[in-house]
Amino acid sequence: MFRRFEPPPAPAPKAWTFIGRALRLRCPECGISPLFVPFRNVRSIDDWFRPLDGCPRCGYAYEREQGYWLIAIWGINYGIVGVVGVSIALAALEWWRFPIWKAIFIVAVPMPLLSLILARHAKALYLAMDHYFDPHVR
Repeated sequence: MFRRFEPPPAPAPKAWTFIGRALRLRCPECGISPLFVPFRNVRSIDDWFRPLDGCPRCGYAYEREQGYWLIAIWGINYGIVGVVGVSIALAALEWWRFPIWKAIFIVAVPMPLLSLILARHAKALYLAMDHYFDPHVR
């Protein structure tokens, strides 16, 4: 006779929500807990590159399987660094009329540093995109 009132389900977060969480290096599920060891607590290069096992707040596991981060490293990190490097090299050759050795030097020196800086964000963006398209929540 009486029907129980159930509130409508909460709308799924938009893609930009996940991208924003990734750029802040936060859990894609709750958006609060960090993905990595905080910068001031990094003690080794492994601490810099390796995400935590999962979110302590919501229990979301960051790594699904072994080799999970390969697409993040090869597709996102190297892709961004490659596009930026080629763009700078072409600009140096065409617009600024630098000799080729200067263009190579301008690209070859900062690109490894850019790759190290973007490594965390590439993994966070990959995790956010993966969670958006294929959520695996408990």
